[in-house]
Amino acid sequence: MIRPIMKNEFFLQQPSDQATPADLPIAYDLLDTLAAHTHECVGLAANMIGQRKRIIVFMDDGAARAMINPEIAEAKTPYETDEGCLSLVGRRSAKRFRTVRVRYLDLSFKEHVETFSGFTAQIIQHEIDHCNGVVI
Repeated sequence: MIRPIMKNEFFLQQPSDQATPADLPIAYDLLDTLAAHTHECVGLAANMIGQRKRIIVFMDDGAARAMINPEIAEAKTPYETDEGCLSLVGRRSAKRFRTVRVRYLDLSFKEHVETFSGFTAQIIQHEIDHCNGVVI
């Protein structure tokens, strides 16, 4: 189901709770909501649709992917950039890493560790920041 985008910065600044299998419908709502906003958005976190759970979705080479309880295990090569956010007006500066290794659960709650680089790594970092209550 496509959900409205949360704009309340106070809500977005609250860290998200670990997701459980009972939260799986949130992941599917995120995927639906991302599909509805692909013309203006490349990633979403659950708090952006009003759910304080550690679930993110993002575009990866044209395909939407979901991660449950993602954690950055390793980050290499920092750089400064500016980013926009569907929940916020304008662009803001952010420190990112060119390569990140992420530990996460897939939609079947199977654990994975995967390395991402470039723009996909940047998107994932932005969405994990959302899970941590960090608003750029």
